[in-house]
Amino acid sequence: MRDASYWINSLGLSAHPEGGFYKSSFQSDVIISDNGRMEHGNNRKLFTSIYFLLRSHDISHFHRLKSDELWYYHAGSPLTIHVIDERGEYKEMKLGLNLDKGELPQVLVPKNSIFGSSVMEEEGFSLVGCMVSPGFDFEDFELFYQDDLLKEYPEHEQIIRKMAYKSK
Repeated sequence: MRDASYWINSLGLSAHPEGGFYKSSFQSDVIISDNGRMEHGNNRKLFTSIYFLLRSHDISHFHRLKSDELWYYHAGSPLTIHVIDERGEYKEMKLGLNLDKGELPQVLVPKNSIFGSSVMEEEGFSLVGCMVSPGFDFEDFELFYQDDLLKEYPEHEQIIRKMAYKSK
């Protein structure tokens, strides 16, 4: 069985600022303009896509994007995507292949949601693909810290303490 190191090395993945490892895999050649209708403020690629890998001891820390993000399961353990939506409601989405356990092979994280992810099994890793549309730009990436989120969402203290960075 292939381990996380195999995928990290074979795909040429690098450390991601939110946690885990990633590599850009595809970018649209089509450029779109928001013409004042979207939140981006600049032109963006129609879509971008990455490989993303988390090991069981990694956390993809809470962050937010201004675009929708589709997640696709590829290999390893199932993954939990933790989401606080725009209404402040928390939910978990399971990414994997065991439909009988509530896992799905692809899930959508809506734009402006605060989200992060963790591997469901104690030992292992999860390799997924993430497609963002309009395309990802670090200008649209917002990373969160516990103090900031606890002020806004004290009812979600337990998951915030698990999924957000402790301090700036």
